[in-house]
Formats: sequence, C-alpha cells, structure tokens
Amino acid sequence: MATRLNPYLNFRDDARQAIEFYRDVFGGELTISTFADFQASEDPGDADKVMHSQLESPHGLVLMAADTPSSMEVPTGAGFSISLSGEQADDAELRGYWDKLSSSGSVTVPLEVAPWGDAFGMCVDGFGVSWLVNISGPAQA
Repeated sequence: MATRLNPYLNFRDDARQAIEFYRDVFGGELTISTFADFQASEDPGDADKVMHSQLESPHGLVLMAADTPSSMEVPTGAGFSISLSGEQADDAELRGYWDKLSSSGSVTVPLEVAPWGDAFGMCVDGFGVSWLVNISGPAQA
C-alpha cells in the first residue's frame, strides 16, 4: 500500500456536523466512532463526542475529523488550508465542491481565471476550514 497524506480536522463539539457536511459535499462512505464506543474518556460530557471519523469519497478523497476532549485545548486552525485541484476534465466536479463549500461560509477569492491561467478560488466553509480550489487551464503550446 502506498503512503497517503490525509487531512485530520479537530473541532470542539461539532465534528459530527462537520464530517456529515463534508459527506454531503464529497459523497462517500462515512464511519464515526465516539469516545463512549471505546470507553476513551473519563468525562461523561465527552461520551457522545466524535473520537474518530473518516470519510472516503468515491473519487479517492479521504478526510478525517474528531472532537477535542473537554480536558484539552482545541488546536487553532490558522496556518493551513485544504487544497482541491484537478484538470479541466474535472471542472464540473471541482466547481460542485466549490459551490457547496463556499455556500456554507465565505468566499475569500472568487473562483475565476487567475493570472497563471487556471481557475482558482479560496473560501472558508461554515466550520472555519479554509479551502483552495484550482482547476488547470488550457495547456500552453
């Protein structure tokens, strides 16, 4: 099996809502385990929180998320973005992702042709996660 790099998002109390939203965006198979499922928290308030979730889309995208236990600080989200990129053949798929992600939050840079010739946009979804979408432009001769 090849090594894979997968984004793993941390939330305080809304990992379930976030990962279900991403399932609506990307489709795919979602698994969710709570702290109670593994008797992994001494705080009864954490029992129904997500200890681990994993979304595997039909196109091979993998996204993971969890709630941070009450006893720990939530890691800050500054300093990273998740990038989705593809070729012109993937245009409809990538624009569909863009529409769903950006409609839940705010657009930082509209998805339009950039100076380098690709369609590019940046947004922050309703859960505070930054996304970049790049669709390769026509090949240069």
